[in-house]
Amino acid sequence: MIVGAIVLFLISLSSFIVSVRSFMQKGFLFNNTYIYASKKEREAMDKKPHYHQSGVVFLLIGFIFLLNGFDVIFKTDWIVYVIMATAVIKLIFTIVSSILIEKNKK
Repeated sequence: MIVGAIVLFLISLSSFIVSVRSFMQKGFLFNNTYIYASKKEREAMDKKPHYHQSGVVFLLIGFIFLLNGFDVIFKTDWIVYVIMATAVIKLIFTIVSSILIEKNKK
């Protein structure tokens, strides 16, 4: 139980670190649009909206893992609903922000 919670907290911490670095626009850009783009497209790409999108997504992922860690320790029923709501918010944000990024690119 404790080992599982520690692993979840470490994953959460890692996600928060990636999120902060993404908001600072430093480090590797963990974004499918960037990863699958050719080298020429990467050089011409405006990376700022992609860094922002990745920062928000990793922030929400970190929050989900943090809540999962608390759920393992405290065994509460209501945290699961907050986790599911956060996952739905993350999914909606990802879809909407991807559409807006593509729309603003044209």
